[in-house]
Amino acid sequence: MSDLPEIGIRKSANLARLGLYTVRDLLSYYPRDHIDYARQVNIQELTAGETVTIVATVKRCNCFTTPKNNKLTILEVLLRDQTGQIKISRFFAGTRYTSRAWQESFKRRYPNGSIVAACGLVKESKYGLTLEDPELEVLGHPGDTIESLMIGRIVPVYPLTEGVGADLVRQAVIAALPSTVHLKDTLPSGLRDKYNLMELKEAIHNIHFPPDSDNLQAARRRLVFDEFFYLQLGLLQRQQKAKETQTSAILAPKGQLLEKFSEILPFKLTNAQQRVINEILNDLEKPAPMNRLVQGDVGSGKTVVAVVAILAALQSGYQAALMAPTEVLAEQHYRKLVSWFNLLHLPVELLTGSTKLAKRRQIHAQLETGELPLLVGTHALIQDPVNFQRLGLVVIDEQHRFGVEQRARLQQKGEQPHVLTMTATPIPRTLALTIHGDLDVSQIDELPPGRQKIQTTVLMGQQRSHAYELIRREIAQGRQAYVVLPLVEESEKLDLRSAVEEHKKLQESIFPEFQVGLLHGRMSSAEKDEAITKFRDNETQILVSTTVVEVGVDVPNATVMLIENAERFGLSQLHQLRGRVGRGAAKSYCLLLSSSKSSDAQQRLRVLEQSQDGFFISEMDMRFRGPGQVLGTRQSGVPDFTLASLVEDEEVLILARQAAEKVIEIDATLERWYLMKEELKYRYERLMGGAILT
Repeated sequence: MSDLPEIGIRKSANLARLGLYTVRDLLSYYPRDHIDYARQVNIQELTAGETVTIVATVKRCNCFTTPKNNKLTILEVLLRDQTGQIKISRFFAGTRYTSRAWQESFKRRYPNGSIVAACGLVKESKYGLTLEDPELEVLGHPGDTIESLMIGRIVPVYPLTEGVGADLVRQAVIAALPSTVHLKDTLPSGLRDKYNLMELKEAIHNIHFPPDSDNLQAARRRLVFDEFFYLQLGLLQRQQKAKETQTSAILAPKGQLLEKFSEILPFKLTNAQQRVINEILNDLEKPAPMNRLVQGDVGSGKTVVAVVAILAALQSGYQAALMAPTEVLAEQHYRKLVSWFNLLHLPVELLTGSTKLAKRRQIHAQLETGELPLLVGTHALIQDPVNFQRLGLVVIDEQHRFGVEQRARLQQKGEQPHVLTMTATPIPRTLALTIHGDLDVSQIDELPPGRQKIQTTVLMGQQRSHAYELIRREIAQGRQAYVVLPLVEESEKLDLRSAVEEHKKLQESIFPEFQVGLLHGRMSSAEKDEAITKFRDNETQILVSTTVVEVGVDVPNATVMLIENAERFGLSQLHQLRGRVGRGAAKSYCLLLSSSKSSDAQQRLRVLEQSQDGFFISEMDMRFRGPGQVLGTRQSGVPDFTLASLVEDEEVLILARQAAEKVIEIDATLERWYLMKEELKYRYERLMGGAILT
């Protein structure tokens, strides 16, 4: 990059602080935003409610800490053009901005007499019209000739770091743009034409310095398509490679066990369950190992679907394993399976961290001889002493709670076993394609008949008494209630009600006439079991719990779910918690108690009042919080896209997936598209460490 005459060694060193080392780095350093200087108006012409740009001279600049708040710093700039003047302000919260040195350095950015472009929403203030949270750009100083690069056109705004200014990045990009003359488009012209995509050279020019908004949008669409396309291409290539190189047991989709199971089921399968079962059985007939994710809302009947797959393995002479993330959930699966398997005269065992040593040894021995066909458990299943004689199927529940290595270790207990993963947390379609693009995905999008809607209400703190009245009324009718809190014990940093303190308060002061139980993650397994058993047997009428109750606690008699500090939870998690009630015949209630007066928090919680659809709720959750947090962690396997948004660009992602599927169908090796193959290799070696290609 230093070879470019406009840049040189010194500027190259500064650009390196942004991770920009090559011409390609510069060209693919896309703007985070654009300022439309084409919509330039005079100060006298400003109208409240419009987003505009004004170009004016700095008459005065001041930067100071407010007397009332010693952590709030205000930058005030008085601007004047030939028609009038305006005072605009920017606010900076935090002690780092209160130092005199920082404030003086910021003032020096806007010296008196300098020419500034200010862009923002015009609004009323007590001083008259101003700009809300304006973008400020110094265009020049007295006597300078203002370059047409800035005024009268759309200008890129790049991510910057201290010591690297916007002017340097723009100048460097301008210097690099002529290099696109040597750039070859990695997508064939036929594919570009089919999906109406701008040519790559043109897209790169227009993403940096578009002549108008139409060209900017077309450029962005092409580059977003590329980001999605190469991700999907890599995922599909890995899936194809696995199917071609791995062989697995061929399991029988029909047989006596499946026929008997169908006879003993006390209910009829939903159409969605039957459709997903057919997809699974179709997979199991093939020599390539199944790798299917089943998504289903709370109560949609995923366990029954998994049992069908397990019985197909067992009647074909293979063993199966079901792994769950918590002992509570593993034990619930075990109890459910025992109730069915006893009728089928099949043994099933449970292995968790709490399993006694003698029982462990018995289970290990029976697995190795093949005497034990099905083992249910937690992470204990992946320990070294656990060896299956002939493992043909692995079922992983709430798979997103396990790491990649943990899932792989269970699969390694067999010779390329079929893998069925399940989640009761519906994942938005775009997110599923992004992180599970190499899996086949099935959705149980239908609840069994007879399940009632759960009446959901958002309450503010002062309405707590209404919640207590409802709980008291329901318990008087023989029902039970959950009270869920985000913390175990009081936190000095967060003003939240803790489970331990709330349990004490409810038992002693609010509901002394009832028995109040306590459940949280720091309790031992025996203590958790005791708390759940007492609640299940109605020895305790109210269970105060943290989110450990989110999955695995199934008490049909519970009809009230009260969630404290509901604004602290994601929508999908709240929906999961809500699913703990409404499991019996009685009408059920979910009360979302919030202490936040934020309109955003209230708007988010109202989604649960309006909908019981987990897939819709997960989509809204992603819009509010972003993909990483929906999955419970920012290190969630979601790639860092430069331009693409899983929220805004779903249509482009679907098209990119279709295009990638077509390419893989024609030539999975990409030998006939050399440039495409090299681009795929470059992107994954650089951005994902080759993870998808290995």
